[in-house]
Amino acid sequence: MASFVEIDRYNLIPLSVTSLSGCPCRPLTTKTLTLTRRTPKLKLNLVFHGSQSVFPILPTRIYINRRFITAVARAEPESIDESNAKEEVDRGHMLPMVKDSLAEQQHKSSQLRKRIVFGVGIGISVGGAVLAGGWVFTVVMAAAVFLGAREYFELVRSRGITAGMTPPPRYVSRVCSVICAFMPILTLYFGNIDVSVTSAAFVVAMALLLQRGNPRFAQLSSTMFGLFYCGYLPCFWVKLRCGLAAPALNTRIGAGWPFLLGGQAHWTVGLVATLISVSSIIAADTYAFLGGKAIGRTPLTNISPKKTWEGTIVGLGGCIATSVVLSKIFSWPASWLSAIAFGFLNFFGSVFGDLTESMIKRDAGVKDSGSLIPGHGGILDRVDSYIFTGALAYSFVKILLPLYGV
Repeated sequence: MASFVEIDRYNLIPLSVTSLSGCPCRPLTTKTLTLTRRTPKLKLNLVFHGSQSVFPILPTRIYINRRFITAVARAEPESIDESNAKEEVDRGHMLPMVKDSLAEQQHKSSQLRKRIVFGVGIGISVGGAVLAGGWVFTVVMAAAVFLGAREYFELVRSRGITAGMTPPPRYVSRVCSVICAFMPILTLYFGNIDVSVTSAAFVVAMALLLQRGNPRFAQLSSTMFGLFYCGYLPCFWVKLRCGLAAPALNTRIGAGWPFLLGGQAHWTVGLVATLISVSSIIAADTYAFLGGKAIGRTPLTNISPKKTWEGTIVGLGGCIATSVVLSKIFSWPASWLSAIAFGFLNFFGSVFGDLTESMIKRDAGVKDSGSLIPGHGGILDRVDSYIFTGALAYSFVKILLPLYGV
């Protein structure tokens, strides 16, 4: 009688059966043999007690079914080597863990490649739109605003937020997304959209108040904030890039800029300020991430537990350094104190925008605002640092630096 049935050393698993008996009339013990993984093809070896010999059974195709399991279960267990059996079971359990670990590493590697590829593509596209300016920049901005507004109102309607409030009707959310998309275009055409925004807010408020059922203040507040957050604030980037048309006369790059692309006149204060602001935000995010990974210990806030004070300080240093270096390259602003102040404002706006979007996602109970960009999440996940920064950068150039380049 065989004392142990070995099922392909690397595929052995415990089979939840009562122990093994030579004949059905004998009582069964409590020892178990377990199979962790199904396989259509098994290699069987018979091991006899007191003998080191292993008698292999030629490989054949065996389909695991109840009869086969019963046959294995009726092997004689009286003389099983406990230590060897335990070792085989441990090996069988380790294999799925190793495979899961490899699968997780492959998934992370794939996500990283997607993040890099799409990040570079987005960076090149945005850089080209900033350099082009005018309608090209505005249309790209309007498309991003529309997609971001759609994501925002979907977050407002998510289960995590609706548990404590009544979301606005879906038709109101869609109308608001379209209104937000038109705001950058109106900004380029009129230069000022205060009247347009006020009129749109009034119409939306009336639609909410006159709807059937019981209107809620939560509907009005979430909708008004959506118009402000997703529509009005991004318009300051159009004001910054296209509205500040004074030439940056001291910029050396403009002197060698091709005439067919606009020549030196193409390099305006708005273009230079936009390039420095966008580059500073990218540097802030990058340095904050690297600093947090390397030395991050102290949590910054409960809103975003992964952010740390150490990473924030490193990000601030990287943002200011980038602003100062680019100010020397573009010869704007002329004062290094102004460049430091500009970098500090960019960093403050990026952090505040990031935390605001993190708060919305936390209440919504989601990790990403969407899945539009592989490896990055949604539009709001990529532009949250820019939403408030445009208004701060425009105010800095327009108010604190009334004489451009000084």
